[in-house]
Amino acid sequence: MLIPFEALQQLPPDTLNNLIKEYLFTQVEDGSFGQLNDDQIQLAIEKCKQSLKQGELKVEYSEGDESIAIRHKDQIIYPTADFD
Repeated sequence: MLIPFEALQQLPPDTLNNLIKEYLFTQVEDGSFGQLNDDQIQLAIEKCKQSLKQGELKVEYSEGDESIAIRHKDQIIYPTADFD
C-alpha cells in the first residue's frame, strides 16, 4: 500500500525525518553517509522530502511483514488485474 504525501505531512516531524534517514542510510553502501555533518544530513532530508512531494519517491507499507520503506517510484511493483 502506498502512503500519500499528504498523509506523511500529518506525522510528527521527527518520525518522518527518521524514516527518511533510514532510507538515506540504505542508499550509501560504503558508510560515507556517517561522515556527513548535521547540515549536510539536513540538506539530504530536505531533498528527499521534495522528491516525496514530487512523487519521485514513494512510501510503501507492506501489510505482509508490517514494514514501511521509501522506494523510488520505478521500484514499486503495482498489482495487475487478471482478466482471464
